[in-house]
Amino acid sequence: MDIGFIGLGKMGSRMAERLLDQGCEVVIYARNPDSMVPLSQKGAIAANSYQEFCSKLPSKKIIFLMVTHGKAVDEVIAGLLPFLSAGDIIVDGGNSFYKDSIRRAKQLSKKGIEFLDAGTSGGLDGARNGASIMVGGNDSAFRKAEPVFAALSVPNGYALLGPSGSGHYAKMAHNGIEYCFLQSLGEGYELLEKSGFNYDLRQVTKVYRNGSVIRGWLVDLLARALEKDPKLDGFSGTVGGGSTGEWTLRSAKDAKVKMPSLQVAMKERARSQKTPRFNGKVVAALRYEFGGHEEPKRPVKKKAPAKK
Repeated sequence: MDIGFIGLGKMGSRMAERLLDQGCEVVIYARNPDSMVPLSQKGAIAANSYQEFCSKLPSKKIIFLMVTHGKAVDEVIAGLLPFLSAGDIIVDGGNSFYKDSIRRAKQLSKKGIEFLDAGTSGGLDGARNGASIMVGGNDSAFRKAEPVFAALSVPNGYALLGPSGSGHYAKMAHNGIEYCFLQSLGEGYELLEKSGFNYDLRQVTKVYRNGSVIRGWLVDLLARALEKDPKLDGFSGTVGGGSTGEWTLRSAKDAKVKMPSLQVAMKERARSQKTPRFNGKVVAALRYEFGGHEEPKRPVKKKAPAKK
């Protein structure tokens, strides 16, 4: 199967490589030509413009986007449009706001182009070894693009969840849940760290991973982080991210749903920018393990000029 792939960042490059492993013909495009070299060496076909990119794909194109949400998605679509035809399919696999996805689907449908919003989860491990993909759009486009989702996902790891916007809405809710999970782990481990028992957190985590109610992938990732850095000294405790959490709270307000746990998690992320604590180290370590997210740099306070 021939697939066009745009967006070769941490997630996108791994997903494109997985498609190659699954036997797909992958045409790639990125604004930075150097980012295409590693995949080209593994068999991907590189293009240097949107026109060349589209010319290397067959009719009834399937193009998968993994670019930053917002303006970048609209710019890529605008760049592709002159070279697309009715029946082509664009899949947005990034973290776009669901209302933007609904808008894009409507705009593209006027030109006969199909649009699927595909919330992608699983972090860097999932991108390379099989992700979880939540799809929104019409059934016809989904069936045509289904081999792509099957190639990118773990078994039973993808589904069409509803009309346009529903895939990114489900991913948004997923991220809201994720924020709460991370915050809960951070709080619990800060309690352990300050308990006075001088716990070896690696040993505690070993027990938590095996048979406990809270066992799971995030605890596994925390074990990995602690093996590398037992006291998480390499992290300041400053936590980044937050866009999808803000969208989730906004959407919850629209739906008249209370989300106090997420509100606390978001406030704690904001607080960590000024007064980092151990719970922020745990959250930052987990974000690095699953997504390669670096801690944001804290603003440097300027010293007042000395009085003469």
